[in-house]
Amino acid sequence: MPHLVPRPASMTTTGPGGWRLAPTTPLRLEAGLEPVAGLLRELLGLPLPPDAAGPAPLTLRTDPSLAPEAYRIEVTPAGATVTAAGPGGHRVAAQTLRQLADGAAPDERGGVTVPCLLIEDAPRFRWRGLLIDVARHFYPVEFLHRLVDLAALHRLNVLHLHLTDDQGWRIEIEKYPRLTEVGAWRAETLVGRYTCQDDPDAVFDGTPHGGFYTKAELRALVAYAESRGITVVPEIDLPGHMRAAIAAYPELGNGLEPARPVCTTWGITEQILNVEESTLQFCRDVLTEVLEVFPGPYVHLGGDEVPKREWRESPRVQRRMRELGLPDESALAAWFTRQLAEFLTARGRRPIGWDELLEDGLPAGTALMSWRGEEGGARAARLGHDVVMTPHQLTYFTVYQAAPELVEQPLAVAEVLTAADVYAYRPVPAGLPAEAAAHVLGGQGCLWTELMPDARHVEYMAFPRLCALAEVLWGTAGDYPEFAVRLAAHLRRLDRLGVAHGPLPDTAPGTSAAG
Repeated sequence: MPHLVPRPASMTTTGPGGWRLAPTTPLRLEAGLEPVAGLLRELLGLPLPPDAAGPAPLTLRTDPSLAPEAYRIEVTPAGATVTAAGPGGHRVAAQTLRQLADGAAPDERGGVTVPCLLIEDAPRFRWRGLLIDVARHFYPVEFLHRLVDLAALHRLNVLHLHLTDDQGWRIEIEKYPRLTEVGAWRAETLVGRYTCQDDPDAVFDGTPHGGFYTKAELRALVAYAESRGITVVPEIDLPGHMRAAIAAYPELGNGLEPARPVCTTWGITEQILNVEESTLQFCRDVLTEVLEVFPGPYVHLGGDEVPKREWRESPRVQRRMRELGLPDESALAAWFTRQLAEFLTARGRRPIGWDELLEDGLPAGTALMSWRGEEGGARAARLGHDVVMTPHQLTYFTVYQAAPELVEQPLAVAEVLTAADVYAYRPVPAGLPAEAAAHVLGGQGCLWTELMPDARHVEYMAFPRLCALAEVLWGTAGDYPEFAVRLAAHLRRLDRLGVAHGPLPDTAPGTSAAG
């Protein structure tokens, strides 16, 4: 059987022999599937000339009865037929066909033989995502295109862009040019792991770091991702993690101390947004421009790790709380998020945020990303909110992939999470009632990049763990030893693509520190 990752829901051999896919193989397709034809030619590296009468064709058909991302591939010596409800399913099928062709040895005329088989496939989860943090380290936009390609190869369908944080603002906002003139640049970067922002013993590299993406670059990225079946979800983290914005526009802060520059260390900073109407209007203005670039249904509002000391100590904030009739700073945080969630909802978008929002009060219609464990996600699902599971213990690819004393690896957070551990994860918490389980949209892997200074390092931290998570989110994860055989072959595929990756785990699931 071909070594496919993720494993299809059903794949059976239908007979001896196979179908020869070659540069001269004709392509037949129904109306409306022309963009998929272009993608297929690109992925297979073959011209696939349109020909209604050529022998052994590749045929693309539609079947409206199939689910949006479901597809069927039938291969016989007489040709291959791919059936899906529309372009969405055909884009997914194209990645499977690519892997089928890539797993076969080419003959002397540049063709490959694909075995006779029947694949009937569909994902279990609607949200199969990858987060890339471009705020802590900035990467060329070309690398984001490459990440889209690699995500699509693994049949993921969401790229979550963490665009803003204390260490950098990465999206052009025309109304507020200083966000990128000032907020996109830091003077230097901490060397090593986390430390507090005023640690006198901290060591820095002395090298300015920064950059940002223009609206045109991000629109092109969104279009490129859409052509591969991936939705790009932007995140503007509010009201904490905003020191880069406050460095650019100090009036956004609480004014308890002189304005600080863009943060050069990691961790949580105390500087957060104030709650004046002018600051809320700034947030609405930013989101308005974000909506112009990202047409997808979801916009991420952050909401995590908001230290409330400044709000407690600020006379302006305390006066505002009294005006609003709010009992404490937690209620104020809920009020702040609700203003922006309602702004998005009124414009036909769905807000989503990190699981701290549940503590402060999750606005109606807001989805939740459960990162501190599964408890927040399970609770939100029981309350009727849609949930994306991202528990850091099993989906944060920031820690070592093997014991660092046994395998040499780049610097990482000092824990271990193997691909085997990731493969053992299941996004629906045990014991969750069926009605609540239906609100679990899926999950995503998260690449927080404090310790990933370049694109090669990001790839190394992502793979092979993202391969394992992709199969979990597709819904076909099963026996790890069987997966390990397919994964070894798949890593050779990634090697041919020049993808950096970490070691294959040699342990069973649950034996690492994170398991």
